[in-house]
Amino acid sequence: MKQKRIISIVLAAALALSLTACRQEADAEGGDGDAAAGVAVQVQEVKQDTISTENKVSGRVAANGQESVFVAAQAQCTAVYVEVGDWVAAGDVLCALDMASTLSSYSAANITYSSAVQSYNDQAAIFDKQIALAEKNVSDLKALFEIGAASQMEIDQAELSLQSAQAQRDATLAQLEAGMQSYKANVEQLSAVLENVDSQGNVIAPISGTILTLNAVESSYVTASMPVAVIDGADRMEIVVSVSEALVPKLARGDEVDVSISALNVQLVGSIKQLERSASMQTKLYNVTISIDEDVDGLLSGMFADVSFRTDTSANAIVIPTEAILTGNGVQHVFVVENNAARYVEITAGLTGSGVTEVTSGLNAGDMLVTVGQAYLSDGDAVRIVSGED
Repeated sequence: MKQKRIISIVLAAALALSLTACRQEADAEGGDGDAAAGVAVQVQEVKQDTISTENKVSGRVAANGQESVFVAAQAQCTAVYVEVGDWVAAGDVLCALDMASTLSSYSAANITYSSAVQSYNDQAAIFDKQIALAEKNVSDLKALFEIGAASQMEIDQAELSLQSAQAQRDATLAQLEAGMQSYKANVEQLSAVLENVDSQGNVIAPISGTILTLNAVESSYVTASMPVAVIDGADRMEIVVSVSEALVPKLARGDEVDVSISALNVQLVGSIKQLERSASMQTKLYNVTISIDEDVDGLLSGMFADVSFRTDTSANAIVIPTEAILTGNGVQHVFVVENNAARYVEITAGLTGSGVTEVTSGLNAGDMLVTVGQAYLSDGDAVRIVSGED
């Protein structure tokens, strides 16, 4: 009996030691868990950069071997810089013309057109305010009429005043728009004359190639009926795309564009060679021709190409990955990390580019922006940075 009691005491002591060890192990594991507490996120330091809005359109590759360089006016040639047989690069000066009068007219036409546009917008804003006041007057009188503080005659007179203001606005703006369109047509006509001429009166080569013919002679005149020069581009490849009337005013000859040829899995840079000034009767779109100066193996006429035009550039802007932005209740926001905790920040977005967005308010350079894991965060949550970049 005494021996059984001794055995029981030994077993109880062993069990107590075992439980103590388990508690110590559990405490150790619990300590590791505290060290690893927090939502795992990746961060990126917010920096300033240049961003441009990208407008992507699709088109086709086309072959174009020769280019005739016309100047749609009669002008005296004051200097010639090339000869037949010379190789020229796109943008090289072929000759100089006395185009001072035409250039002056073009500058004046642009100023007149810009003034007409400003006048139209200013007048439209004035009418909008007047009509808004007239509409409010009608609304207020109707509310007063409901409580017996205004008469039907007063409402009728207010409505007549509103209709008169609307009619005056429509008539005035129609007249201003007619003048504006006339000025615009003048600008486009002079722009066509100067299509291959720079602001100094120099005739510019639109493509790279060899001079086949040259009709420019110093002290003689060039005319619209005969090309100044013909350049052999040796079966150059071009891309023709169609753009909307909203985009075409933002483009100019010589602008660089990004080109992607999916069939060849290549990306390259092209430049705008030509902008059509009249829209297609069928599509109501404007054709834009993109020149490609570099040789691309396997590039064939008829292949599809995606062209991205870069417009509305903003320099020294706060630019962040678009994927970092969240939207909730109509408000855009992000999370930044401060003292190992997430902070909710509402932002105002500006321009959008390829995978990036400009932030005009809410963030500063140097903020640590959460780029991965932000969807699992709430304001004040503890975070654990698992990877990131400076």
